[in-house]
Amino acid sequence: MGYSPRLKEEYKSKVIAALTEEFGYSNVMQVPKLEKIVLSRGVGAAVADKKLVDYAVDELTAITGQKAVSTLSKKDVATFKLRKGMPIGAKVTLRGERMYEFLDRLITSALPRVRDFNGIKATGFDGRGNYNLGVTEQIIFPEINIDKVNKIDGMDITFVTSAETDKEAKSLLTELGLPFQKN
Repeated sequence: MGYSPRLKEEYKSKVIAALTEEFGYSNVMQVPKLEKIVLSRGVGAAVADKKLVDYAVDELTAITGQKAVSTLSKKDVATFKLRKGMPIGAKVTLRGERMYEFLDRLITSALPRVRDFNGIKATGFDGRGNYNLGVTEQIIFPEINIDKVNKIDGMDITFVTSAETDKEAKSLLTELGLPFQKN
């Protein structure tokens, strides 16, 4: 058998059993699972300097190990000198083994590098079982060389789950190892 990420094996062996016990699922297919992780980054200054989007794409590619794509503006906004179709950000969608690998690196090496870290806020759920996390600095990821960073920027990380409720999604993400704050 080939390689399988640590968190994927942990999901199969421990998380399914724990969630089934907590919520009383009658079938293994009812247990919520992590479907994808989307990293996105808006580059507002890209209106003036097109190279900033390329830097954002390169950094997201380095962080995730998967090629990121630039996102385009959807409409004209005259006050921001923005035209429809201009590159204005970057995003990457992770699924499968790369998703579990990224989540493992986020939990074990990136989040502990955040200054004054007390856990992530539990208020980022959207009501449909998805969780949004904002990261203020991209330099918390060990893949980013601090000397080569031209501007410290943040990014949004969205965890899309198959959970029906926020409570199920929070239990799933807690079992996978996300360190939520204790109230």
